[in-house]
Amino acid sequence: MSNKDFKIQNSISGQKKSKLQRYMDLVIGSTKLSYLIKYELIVLFFSRIPGALGVFLRGKFYPMLLGKVGKGAVFGANIVLRHPQKIKLGNNVIIDDNVLLDAKGSDNEGIVLDDEVFIGRNSILSCKGGNITLKERANVGFNCEIFSSNNVIIGKDNLIAAYSYIVGGGNYKLERTDIPINQQPDFEGKGGVLTEEDVWIAAHVVLLDGSKVRKGSVIAAGAVVSGEVPQYSIAGGVPAKILKTRLH
Repeated sequence: MSNKDFKIQNSISGQKKSKLQRYMDLVIGSTKLSYLIKYELIVLFFSRIPGALGVFLRGKFYPMLLGKVGKGAVFGANIVLRHPQKIKLGNNVIIDDNVLLDAKGSDNEGIVLDDEVFIGRNSILSCKGGNITLKERANVGFNCEIFSSNNVIIGKDNLIAAYSYIVGGGNYKLERTDIPINQQPDFEGKGGVLTEEDVWIAAHVVLLDGSKVRKGSVIAAGAVVSGEVPQYSIAGGVPAKILKTRLH
């Protein structure tokens, strides 16, 4: 991934672009005026309607914006959708109030939420050229953030508790001191983040780029993970260490 693709400022800047063009690059992800009008009208009239009526109307109109929506999807109020054509939902997905789904990127696949995924209120799923996939029945608590400039894959039946942060990518080279870190010419990563099935991520956990949490493992509250956690392990601490195994 190039440095230019990663930096939002570069992707929407340029004297030759109008404010409308930059808005479409940042939010819409399409150059079609017809899609812009459809997006603006649907968001304007349906995003903030409370109660059952709002859920019903968003269930009817939001699928017109997204790349794919299965049966029974539920959309809470004040959901923010960016590059929505690269957001794909399976059956019975629930997205609570005030969630941000941002599938931004020039050549990525975006965000995929498989069947029965739940995203808690105020949580953020943010692509900056990367991909985010949540497998069946993954449950993300409130006020979480999943960021990807590479790949983040959350396995089946995962529990991610409140205030957790998962970052796939986001590491800069630091050799040069003559320019700011955010202008370093190269961007490097460790392959993203993978959690396998049946994983419990407790509250306030940080999974850094390169983390791999294997099947059946538990990450204790407040831990910071940067490497691999073996199957059926319980890990905790900063940095995270294996505390015990669930196997007998």
